Amino acid sequence: MNDKYSAQLIEALSSNWQAEMRGYHTYRTLAEQESDPQRRRTLRNLALAEKHHADLWATRMTVLGAAIPRYDGPETGEADSLANRIGGHELALRRLELDESRDIARYGKQIRELGDEESIKILKEVIADEADHYLTLGGLIRHHLPVTPLEPEVAQQALDELVAERERGQPRAASWIGDAIYGVNDGLGAIFGIVSGVSGATLGNSKFVLIAGLAGMVASALSMGAGAYLAAKSEREIYEAEYARERDAVENNEAEARELLSLTYQVRGLSAEDADHFVGHIAEKKEQLVEALARERLHVSEEGLSNPWVSATSGALSTAVGALIPVIPFFFLAGVPAIVVAAIVSLLAHFAVGAAKSLITIRSWWSSGLEMTFVGALEGAVTYVIGVGIGRVA
Repeated sequence: MNDKYSAQLIEALSSNWQAEMRGYHTYRTLAEQESDPQRRRTLRNLALAEKHHADLWATRMTVLGAAIPRYDGPETGEADSLANRIGGHELALRRLELDESRDIARYGKQIRELGDEESIKILKEVIADEADHYLTLGGLIRHHLPVTPLEPEVAQQALDELVAERERGQPRAASWIGDAIYGVNDGLGAIFGIVSGVSGATLGNSKFVLIAGLAGMVASALSMGAGAYLAAKSEREIYEAEYARERDAVENNEAEARELLSLTYQVRGLSAEDADHFVGHIAEKKEQLVEALARERLHVSEEGLSNPWVSATSGALSTAVGALIPVIPFFFLAGVPAIVVAAIVSLLAHFAVGAAKSLITIRSWWSSGLEMTFVGALEGAVTYVIGVGIGRVA
């Protein structure tokens, strides 16, 4: 192989091949699970397109003298992951829509970094296809995939939905669920550390552990609730201020605002003509243009903003629930048995919270669970040892 082609290039092409093969298996499995003929055909076409991309990368690696890698993912791709099984078919499509946008950004970065002209040609072709996939998935999610040209009124309705936030109708639920999961996580971690430290200092004296644990639970819950409220309120105030600025910009120079939005869509892969046409439809309603500009600046829409009181309530209550878990054994036990049971219960809860986090972070549930368990075990061990030391000194 020519020396100018570095191992970094081959590694990047191999990673691209793996990603496209994973996409191929995912779309193929979803097509097999789909009952609607039109949607099934669309998913099959997406699978074939991903396979074509993988073949392009395989051909380039062969020319460079590198071996084609072995696919290391499941035969069903991401279609049968735990998160997708729990969330259902629609959530799987939303995740794929997000993955397509990430792939466009990743491939765009490679155009600047790879330094291999032939690979860059492939990247440009793949980016154009991925942009089409993104739009196609948006149509699948919103249940409007026309097979014939649309009437103008229907086309405008479809365009309005496409411009709307990708997670329209879902962000608020996702927001409070996220606050709840992270609240349980914080409460569990903080109070497990307190319980471990006090247990080490007092040899599991249930009276002192309960006092410290319950006081910490109340303090953590109030702190989390207040923090969540202020964060959500600040986010909404920032959005409102940005929205007002964009409204002024549109009023003072609408042509410049339209050009800015068009360039934003061109960066994402649309041609100049398509982007201008797209923005032209948006700008038919001035308020709609303002919303699109504000969303592009802050990467959030008004529908995606959290309700401060909902965030505060879910954050406070979930923190209290998480904080109570390590304390419960000391209501019934004392000494070493209480310490052992509290540690076991708390570590199991750490694993469960870590696994639940994967529904939001799109990570493997078992790796996320094990990571949380390890962190909890380390935290408990350190605070217990510190507590033992303090107990002996005191």
